[in-house]
Amino acid sequence: MSDPQPDRLSPVLVARVFLPFAAGYFLSYLFRVVNAVIAPDLTLSLGLDAADLGLLTSVYFVTFAAFQLPLGILLDRFGPRRVEAALLLFAVAGAGFFAAAQSLGALMLARGLIGLGVSACLMASFKAFVIWFPRERLPLANGCVLAAGGLGALSATAPVEAALAFTDWRGLFLIIGLMTLAASLAIFVAVPERRDRGEAGPGLAEQARGVGEVFGSALFWRVAPFTLASQATFLAVQGLWAGPWLADVAGLARAGVANHLLAIAAAMVAGFLILGRVAERAERLGLRPLGVAVAGMLAFVAAQAAIVAGLARGPLVAVLWIGYGFFGTSGVITYAALSQRFPAALAGRLNTGLNLLVFVASSAAQWGIGAVVNLWPRAASGGYPPEAYGAAFALVLALQGAAFAWFVVAPLLFRGAR
Repeated sequence: MSDPQPDRLSPVLVARVFLPFAAGYFLSYLFRVVNAVIAPDLTLSLGLDAADLGLLTSVYFVTFAAFQLPLGILLDRFGPRRVEAALLLFAVAGAGFFAAAQSLGALMLARGLIGLGVSACLMASFKAFVIWFPRERLPLANGCVLAAGGLGALSATAPVEAALAFTDWRGLFLIIGLMTLAASLAIFVAVPERRDRGEAGPGLAEQARGVGEVFGSALFWRVAPFTLASQATFLAVQGLWAGPWLADVAGLARAGVANHLLAIAAAMVAGFLILGRVAERAERLGLRPLGVAVAGMLAFVAAQAAIVAGLARGPLVAVLWIGYGFFGTSGVITYAALSQRFPAALAGRLNTGLNLLVFVASSAAQWGIGAVVNLWPRAASGGYPPEAYGAAFALVLALQGAAFAWFVVAPLLFRGAR
């Protein structure tokens, strides 16, 4: 007999389902962006250059992306509670190895384990909410868990900088590892065990056919390039390169860098909550969420263009980077927009398929920006000249422009295709 869909969101469900998964996604984002603050420490301790930093930080995205398609199958077969609780143990191990690492290779291995370990945090949350929460509360639940990730990004800025006054980056990772272990135990112990409405999950062959249907869709390939170009740029820069830019181009001290990163992360939290609400309201007026997503991504492009043009000076540094953080979240809306256009049974594979592309692109962007920056000689202070960042940021901006052009012309090329 299938389990009934709950008709209300009770405080007990919030405590037992939402809070443990929100804690996991909080830590996922903390792991993702913490290198932006500790980059000077890694450079000093192990002699890393810009290309090394980009490669190291991008490994998180590689292992994260590589596990997205298997993750969808595991979530359907074993449920979000067991899958995420188990995977977080890999992140715990990765944090420990990162704290003990003495070479770039060891750091990369540890970073890869962390990416694998947190690869389920958002998708498992979405899956759990579908099982346990009323359907009409899913947009609110999804927006709130995304905001929890934003709080993780907030914690990776000024709070991390403050913590480094009491410990070093190695001690910091040991602390985060212990927090991750606690989150894994909380998910395993607190979250109820429940089959997804009692239905048997699709077999492997059927799962594979569904993946093929997603990746064979003309609509998917119209939307995906602009989404992944936008999200890859946002994740790559916010997760690493915003910090060095603020230090080398804006000339801020470490405390100033941390405070600006805090403002960017706060803007990201606001973007998740406000833009999701705007998309919901706009749909009631007849405007599809995809239109809101594209408008937001174009505003994100405008903020980047102003930074590349050298307008981010004085007070405008904070203004433009806050705009960057706010509108950089727009690409997330396309997940919901595409889900509305595909059968509900394909939603998991659609989301993990798009996530796969986004995180592969994020890895390439994070490493590629470092490779371009590294073409310029380092200053005596250890930083890089503004032209290096200008060239790297202009390159990813051009890719977003090309992706938007594809979004516009693709319907003319695939007219009549699904």
